[in-house]
Amino acid sequence: MVTVVDRGRWTCAPDGDPARAPVTAMRARELGRTPIVVGDRVGLVGDLTGAVDTLARIVRVEERATVLRRTADDTDPFERIVVANAEQLVIVTAVADPTPRTGFVDRCLVAAYAGGLAPLLCLTKADLADPAPFAAHYADLDLPVLVTRQDGDGRVEGQDELAAALTGRVSALIGHSGVGKSTLVNALLPDAGRAVGTVSGVGKGRHTTTAAIALPLPGDTPGWVVDTPGVRSFGLAHVTPDDVIAAFGDLAAAIEECPRGCGHLGPPTDPECALDGLVERGELRPARLAALRRVLVALRDPGY
Repeated sequence: MVTVVDRGRWTCAPDGDPARAPVTAMRARELGRTPIVVGDRVGLVGDLTGAVDTLARIVRVEERATVLRRTADDTDPFERIVVANAEQLVIVTAVADPTPRTGFVDRCLVAAYAGGLAPLLCLTKADLADPAPFAAHYADLDLPVLVTRQDGDGRVEGQDELAAALTGRVSALIGHSGVGKSTLVNALLPDAGRAVGTVSGVGKGRHTTTAAIALPLPGDTPGWVVDTPGVRSFGLAHVTPDDVIAAFGDLAAAIEECPRGCGHLGPPTDPECALDGLVERGELRPARLAALRRVLVALRDPGY
């Protein structure tokens, strides 16, 4: 499993086991410019001891189970793969300071649904404001919501619940600057700073804060946290409305009856959307469809 990418060098955890010495590798010439990102499962040959100054070669990239992608903006056809094979996307949003925005969360949800990741919303700074009003926006999407707050001693309350949600999974964390994501990472992974410092010696000696890095959960707890400090927003040029709907098992079949090019927003934009028929027949709650359509608006409006 690739844990760090640093300018022509890849740090890999053998068998995804953080207890084993990480292996530094380069890309084999026959792979050409095949993209290799954090989370990728790769095949290695050469020196696999992880000893200092040793170097293996990546000769194979396994098929990805999930992919978190973004584009520079909604008109950019070039996709950038942020993380591969993450099972969960943890969207970190403060309920105050800074003021939360549904638009950023909605665009992250679109990227998660389209890429096959299970989204989880983590609301921080609940000691400053009531998280319930913001969480209510997502109640009808059945989106899991966890709440954290700092107590008077600076400890993070709610981190145990978050740690439990991360256990046994590869989870990518994303959030705007200032929402408390670094505080969460440091609380969950006390050695995160030291781990980043260690991998910064890989390759040419510097870990850039704009790159993703996979860090293991502490102790014997299975699971990985992929910190993505450089991702501030998602361009969604690579996503279609059908990609989003496909993530909802109870709705995916219905849209086969929609006309070609349907955006599933309903009247007047999409007057023949089959999802409205589900509501009329009592097979879909109106509030659930309204919540889903609000997320779909993020595909049409980059400033949403």
